[in-house]
Amino acid sequence: MIDKNSKQWQEDQAFERYKIISPLLDPEIDIKKRNELRQHISETSGYSVRTLYRWEKAHLNGGFSGLKPLSKGSRTSPGLPDNFDDLIAEAIQLKREVPLRSVSQIIYILEGEGRVAPGVLKRSTVQKHLYDAGYGKKQMKKYSEAKYSSSKRFCKPHRMMLVQGDIKYGMYLPIGKNGKKIQTYLSALIDDHSRMILSSDWYDNMEGKIVEDTFHKAILKFGKFDKCYLDNGKQYVSKELHNALSRLSIQISHCKPYAAASKGKIEKFNRLVDSFLREAEAKKITSLEELNKFWHMWVDEFYQNDPHEGIAEYYRSQGWDIPEGGITPLQEWNRDSRRLVYIDVSVVADAFLHHVTRTVDKGGCISMNGVMYEVSNSLIGATVDVAYDPMSTETLTVNYSGTDPIIARPLKISEYCDPKPAIPESMLDVEPQTSRFLDVIAAKHEERKRLQANAISFSSFRKDSPEGGEDHV
Repeated sequence: MIDKNSKQWQEDQAFERYKIISPLLDPEIDIKKRNELRQHISETSGYSVRTLYRWEKAHLNGGFSGLKPLSKGSRTSPGLPDNFDDLIAEAIQLKREVPLRSVSQIIYILEGEGRVAPGVLKRSTVQKHLYDAGYGKKQMKKYSEAKYSSSKRFCKPHRMMLVQGDIKYGMYLPIGKNGKKIQTYLSALIDDHSRMILSSDWYDNMEGKIVEDTFHKAILKFGKFDKCYLDNGKQYVSKELHNALSRLSIQISHCKPYAAASKGKIEKFNRLVDSFLREAEAKKITSLEELNKFWHMWVDEFYQNDPHEGIAEYYRSQGWDIPEGGITPLQEWNRDSRRLVYIDVSVVADAFLHHVTRTVDKGGCISMNGVMYEVSNSLIGATVDVAYDPMSTETLTVNYSGTDPIIARPLKISEYCDPKPAIPESMLDVEPQTSRFLDVIAAKHEERKRLQANAISFSSFRKDSPEGGEDHV
């Protein structure tokens, strides 16, 4: 009889499981290919896809030892089935899939799937083994909460290697139509290493253009950074932002949904912003301009020059001494030996331009966001490329093949009707001296008559010839 408590048996079982799942452990396989391969192995080996997936996870978490089956010595009831280890493993998997599943529901599923006969598994027995494995009700509640809050801490060794960005809701200001109070929003970028704020402003909306504006200002002021770490908000996954940063060879990485803690540095900064908002309320600020004025003072005079505990904690973890007064974000930024990489202003500006196509109407104008812009009568009916800065739409740059770029400005409608716009000379009607079409017809007519006359003459010549119509040379 096989001793399922022996280490050798456990080793053999682990080895057999490893041989089965080894093709699935290749890190180079993409998700789709891995799913297809898992399905194929399930069909050929007889093990369920769920079992294979559980073994993969066990190997990921515990290596080869994680593939060893549970020892029978851990059982408390002598009448348990031989496949009890697999049943408990499946019960754990069911608990992981839906943490709030009750033990009764788990037993119901296992019986319904034909894995165990009805009545064999007892609620108390399964509950005990789940608890021993760390999957009790209270334990799963903690794990579920931690899944959305815990994250391994990290810090880049130099400035401009990584920046984190976020949007924070702010105070209400009477800046809407007819003095209506509307909410303000802070868009900010923070350097991962030094905790230096690279760019930040308050806006009266949370559209994607405010994020682009924040990145634009940061790059102009401090240069190019290697990578940015953002959440999955629509402002951060927009095509325009990705295009702009890609043109500047800046990588973009997005955190997993609900994993705000992974952007801990900007999240912690956002909590500190609350202290500014309390002071802004006390100051009775009423305009966006005033809010930004005091905000930049607060960032430059207070935050950037206040010793940051996160910086000190990072250096302590490296075993280095910390100055008695601590280290401020500005000090850490300035003491970094990594050189800044600046990009030409025009290149940065071009990267952040939006591009759309428009058709020039009969008045030589185009429409953008409900505003009419004057272009040129020479382009009436043409489909043109329009480049513009979403934060500054006073002018647009209109491009059309074969012509110089045109700076278009909003159409101004005066009190009186403007004179009819001048039409380019190249497009003016020309008074004809004659009908060239009829002239061509007349010429063709004369040519046809001439050919007919020649044909008649040649025919007579052949008839009257002494050789009786034969060619005569």
